[in-house]
Amino acid sequence: MPRRMLPVLVALVFVTANRSRAQDTAVTADPVDQVVAVAEAALDAISAGDVVALTDLMVPEAQMFPTSVREGRAGYVVRTRDEQRNSPWSVQVVERGYDAEARVSGTVGMVWMPYDLYVDGEWSHCGADVFTMVRSGSDWLIASMAWSVEQPPDCRAHPDGPPSN
Repeated sequence: MPRRMLPVLVALVFVTANRSRAQDTAVTADPVDQVVAVAEAALDAISAGDVVALTDLMVPEAQMFPTSVREGRAGYVVRTRDEQRNSPWSVQVVERGYDAEARVSGTVGMVWMPYDLYVDGEWSHCGADVFTMVRSGSDWLIASMAWSVEQPPDCRAHPDGPPSN
């Protein structure tokens, strides 16, 4: 699918997320493009500070796993969809993904996407986001998200350079 079609898919995902699941239209796009569009919509919601839009893209039982290495020791935290939904951000976050890789088998999909993240306009970190998705009716929903929190050279910033304000 041409890159210029992704904004259309992202818009469709936001519209679908805000309507009743029963009102969805038939699946017409490639499932790989669909799961990538959901992952990109999640990053758009994060960048917009819209925790409701982000969590509307998830199954009710979804979990998030931020991971990092501190003092040479790898670890993770678990956060549920409900915990995320009830914890709006107090800072402006811009998270940008690129070079997404996706796989789909029937009703399960996965997106692996490098990202960079800025907080209140300043560089914070980069890493990789991993979205596990399931299809419910004609919708793809996020079942889990895991991401690494790293610094170059372990990861790289977005190839377009810093975000424009």
